[in-house]
Amino acid sequence: MTNYTTSPDLQYSSNDSLTEQDYLWPQLLSLPYFRALLRAVEARFYHDIELPAPCLDLGCGDGHFATMTFKRPLEVGLDPWTGPIRIASGTGAYQSLVQSNGGTMPFPDGHFASAVSNSVLEHIPDLDTVLHETNRVLKPGAPFIFCVPNDQFLPNLSIAQGLTRMRLRGLARSYRAFFNRITRHQHCDPPSIWQARLEQAGFVIDRWWHYFSPAALHTLEWGHYFGLPSLVSHVITKRWILVPKRWNLALTNRLVRPYYDENPYREDGTYTFYIAHKV
Repeated sequence: MTNYTTSPDLQYSSNDSLTEQDYLWPQLLSLPYFRALLRAVEARFYHDIELPAPCLDLGCGDGHFATMTFKRPLEVGLDPWTGPIRIASGTGAYQSLVQSNGGTMPFPDGHFASAVSNSVLEHIPDLDTVLHETNRVLKPGAPFIFCVPNDQFLPNLSIAQGLTRMRLRGLARSYRAFFNRITRHQHCDPPSIWQARLEQAGFVIDRWWHYFSPAALHTLEWGHYFGLPSLVSHVITKRWILVPKRWNLALTNRLVRPYYDENPYREDGTYTFYIAHKV
């Protein structure tokens, strides 16, 4: 398996962008800033990725990411939870929606020509079953694109690093375990683990790269705490942002945009983007 972080087709300078389209502003207008930042960075990667139809979005959630990212409504969105599926039905992000567990999908063998799963697989306890089932419903050669946090995620949490510097290593371990719980992570693994896992399920990795710097991760980490007012707003009004106006979010944009504009292909990245295909 090859790390394409510095390959010719992924060259990047501070004066360039993956695409002229700005994915950050639309996300900031509709999500808490820490989620908006991560999703905007990920959305750029899909700009030039072809997703042959029919395409499956595995773990589609409420359809927000697909609405903001893909150039067409994807053919099928699948999620096990009723609430998100109901919200997704009103977004126009999918031609059809299916509520189902990813380990027992109601589709025939070889039904889909591509599949995506954006920041989903890290949350699945019975991951091997889901990967095998995803392989079953894909056509031979079909691309499978996904992204997940990696093994650099937990070590780079800022509060745990601070506790370690104070020689409070037990508290640092407890904090990492706590943050892993609140983010519902089951798997924060390096590419070598994903390679073995995917090969066992019948996939081959074509390329991968790390993204989202430790500094960007700190923004996401602290956003879980500073973003609590957005959670209260969502509980009461069903809206994350009460005043989705540029003037209201100008300072937020100024603070997080440097992490959106940074070189996304990073050896020290705390997340990894994978492009694989079914053998």
